[in-house]
Amino acid sequence: MPAVTLKAHYDGERIVLDEPFEIPPNSDLMVTVLPPTETVADEDWFRIGRKALSAAYGTDEPDYGIEDLRQ
Repeated sequence: MPAVTLKAHYDGERIVLDEPFEIPPNSDLMVTVLPPTETVADEDWFRIGRKALSAAYGTDEPDYGIEDLRQ
């Protein structure tokens, strides 16, 4: 049987598949627990991106112009 990724959730007592799927008895399974889903506003993404971009390019980085591009 090929590997398959299935969506599921934990109901406080057991792992429950979100959609029906036939799993043969004694099948090997791998379970990955994901962090809680959080909604991040566009402004938060902008702030996170700006911080990462400023960390990637220091103040000593030269300013490249259009003439510096290769054709």
